Amino acid sequence: MRVAAPFLKVCRRSDPKLDECVMAAVEELRPHLVKGIPEFGIPSCEPLEIKEMVLDQGQGVARLTSTYTDIKVHGPTNFRLETVRIDLDRRRVFLKLWLPYLRMTSHYKMDGRLLVLPITGSGYYEGNYTDIQAVCTLHGEHVSIRGQTHFSVKNFDVKFSIGGAKVFLGDLFNGDRELGEAMNLFLNENWKNVATELQPLLEAKIGDVFRQFSNSIYHKFPLDQILPP
Repeated sequence: MRVAAPFLKVCRRSDPKLDECVMAAVEELRPHLVKGIPEFGIPSCEPLEIKEMVLDQGQGVARLTSTYTDIKVHGPTNFRLETVRIDLDRRRVFLKLWLPYLRMTSHYKMDGRLLVLPITGSGYYEGNYTDIQAVCTLHGEHVSIRGQTHFSVKNFDVKFSIGGAKVFLGDLFNGDRELGEAMNLFLNENWKNVATELQPLLEAKIGDVFRQFSNSIYHKFPLDQILPP
């Protein structure tokens, strides 16, 4: 199987302006992410679908276990790639990007304490996030697959900040309407504090999702096809 598509800009490792080439290639590829790219094994990214994410926060003022299933993320292809730095010797890729918004929906189940208040529920979740800055660092290695050299992501470190957020959790406290409305109001008034508590765990979970996603592509195509000499 070869990397081949009429819209794909090929960059070479020997290019002295490799960073700029990769930025241009990503920009040309971005519109095609909406419907997905079967040739690369990339599914539709609008919405981006994630089967499950489990968060187990056992420290700080947020002691919470929550599970999100059938996650749909709307808006990920609207990113603006601001910086790309590729270090071939260290097998490291640095990315900085900005997203105007993300809308996430899922089914949730949670139990614990959040900012010292008890919270429990199971139902519909929706989160709307704006002005998202993200910095990603991929730490990779070369591995042999079927006798050919492939790039493999060992760690996908993600750090992000959010400019604004509004969330809704349905059926909190066994459907108690008054308690549910009060908790949703509290969460939206204190979203920055909530984000601070949960952010390290979220960053780790998101990084692992994208590590697996990246490797599903990198392990399919040899390095010399993805990034020729």
